[in-house]
Amino acid sequence: MSEKAFGFKIIIIGAPAVGKTSLIRKYTTDSFQKSYISTLGAQFSKYEEEIDGEKVELFIWDIAGQDSFNVMRQKFYTGSSGAIVVFSHAPEQTTSFNLVDKWLNELREHCGNIPIALFGNKIDLIDENDLTLNKDKATSDYNVGKYVIDNRFLGYFKTSALTGQCVIEAFQVLVRKLYLKAKM
Repeated sequence: MSEKAFGFKIIIIGAPAVGKTSLIRKYTTDSFQKSYISTLGAQFSKYEEEIDGEKVELFIWDIAGQDSFNVMRQKFYTGSSGAIVVFSHAPEQTTSFNLVDKWLNELREHCGNIPIALFGNKIDLIDENDLTLNKDKATSDYNVGKYVIDNRFLGYFKTSALTGQCVIEAFQVLVRKLYLKAKM
């Protein structure tokens, strides 16, 4: 592996309890913790990847979603290279998708035009066929797909921090985009 390292700050944002911390834990340590502990302000993780034989250092910031952290959260955006917006497919958290616009607007205001991926987490808690077939539901594949195109996300990834479904692949899409952008 090359000694030259690329470093990227990635922020993960979304409503409280959508699984931001669990997604990071699954990606960085391949583990899952069932108990929920609310993030206070922000948590930081450092993780190393290798892309095309080069070392890529990731500084992953897990940003608290509670409204009480609005003022503090703005400071955490500084220097971000990329972002992940997370919402939950869990039946009791379907309104978390309605907040994606808020997170996207906040990101664009404080970070400009950085690459952003959209994660629909907790996919293990629903029947994925419901997403494909129900075109009236806000989080249907049809509606989310249109939303992703309209808002220029890198992609929409149906993830599960519990099972690991699509977590590594989704993170790597963003990391590869950042790497290729830095190589230009």
